[in-house]
Amino acid sequence: MSKFNNRPTGMTTNHEAYPAYAMKNRAKLVTQVLTSFFNEQKFYGDNSAEMEMTIRRVIRQDADFVSRLAVFARREFNMRSVSHVLAAYLAHEPEGKPFARRTVKGIVLRGDDVTELMAFYLATFGKPIPNALRKGICDAFSRFDEYTLAKYRGSGKAVGMRDIVMLCHPKPADEAQAALWKRVLENRLATPVTWETQLSAGGSNAETWEALIDSGKVGYMALLRNLRNIILAAPRNINKVYDTIADENAVRRSRQLPFRYLSAYREIGSIAGSRALDALEQAVNAAVDNLPRLPGRTVIAVDTSGSMSSPLSRKSGVRCCDVGMMLGLIANRICEDSLFYTFDTSIAKYALSGHAAILQTCINHARAGGGTNISLPFEQMLSERIAADRVIIISDNECNTPAYGTSKPVQYWADEYRRQMGIDIWVHAIDLMGYGTQQFTGARTNIIAGWSEKVFDFILLAERGEEALEQRIARYEWQ
Repeated sequence: MSKFNNRPTGMTTNHEAYPAYAMKNRAKLVTQVLTSFFNEQKFYGDNSAEMEMTIRRVIRQDADFVSRLAVFARREFNMRSVSHVLAAYLAHEPEGKPFARRTVKGIVLRGDDVTELMAFYLATFGKPIPNALRKGICDAFSRFDEYTLAKYRGSGKAVGMRDIVMLCHPKPADEAQAALWKRVLENRLATPVTWETQLSAGGSNAETWEALIDSGKVGYMALLRNLRNIILAAPRNINKVYDTIADENAVRRSRQLPFRYLSAYREIGSIAGSRALDALEQAVNAAVDNLPRLPGRTVIAVDTSGSMSSPLSRKSGVRCCDVGMMLGLIANRICEDSLFYTFDTSIAKYALSGHAAILQTCINHARAGGGTNISLPFEQMLSERIAADRVIIISDNECNTPAYGTSKPVQYWADEYRRQMGIDIWVHAIDLMGYGTQQFTGARTNIIAGWSEKVFDFILLAERGEEALEQRIARYEWQ
């Protein structure tokens, strides 16, 4: 069997000055990219500047990997802004230029991807605009119809569609396209009829929402974000909204991160009936149903320490501990046999069935406070003589509480479990914050990162010796 991460990296310290392992640049970049909304504060500060240094280092070593990571983050983990950052750096750095054009093609899934990308490049590097970036944006721009150009025209933004034409000088394929782009420059695009314009014109009332719901124009994510307003407006056809939210195919097409459902659930909890809450639970169930099942016994340990209290963004009420608890409950759902713990300075055991309601349980039990003692799950497993096939640690990896009054790295206690129990257990460490260090290393160790349920795809793959997350990214292909 192949073994992942089986060469210990150098010792360092984390933000709490506790022993940790330094990460190699590619692995470090993966954790930073898949756990970050760019330019957002975390508990230990905004690590965007550190990420940018890592991006530069990895581009010099392996620009192809950075290109694949950008598209993987955008298409598989639905991480948008950070994909723009990666593409911009590829366009700017000499080693990255050959990969920039294809990267832009891979990450542009919406009209405003090009304006956001250009805005970041200009704010960070200024002019001139590299040919590779300009050509990539022109490729994408040529695919936009009038509706898209008008919807994402970017009035009042630092960079709008008109700026894209003036900065990139795309060449029209025919006279019709030339006329369309002339209307962009002259601000004469037809105002698109979107659900936003209709809502603005009619107001957030029952009549307007009834028409919008029947039209089918409101996208899945927009329904989630506006669910509270829809419920308060009380349209007669609101059950169509619940049916859409719970629909398995709609859930899979939407590619929402799990915490989006938790955010909606929390917002409507005080005003909604059981039908609305059930629809959100069903949506999470649909997202989880296709995940690989984990055979044998799994110990799940979720970090609920104080450093997990920071929100994911300044506009979000979802905290890191919420994401951790959700991922832990998803893991509990897909395990054949599991034991569920939360830990901070102490450890708590939960009696959860395999069918525990994920959102409601998360609302009831997600909390954050105390120190971070990641050795506690292993101490508990030894104390209870728990024989397990794997342990899944979900944490920000900022250990700061020495076990037994010592300052031994957490890896010591994982190895001590293996020695005392005679079980070569797998350790899967899911990093939620990307601070750049890891607590585990060596054979049968699998470092994963991200807020998506897709992190669980890489548990059985690693155990079978097929591929780890970093290897999947290195081989990622797209059309």
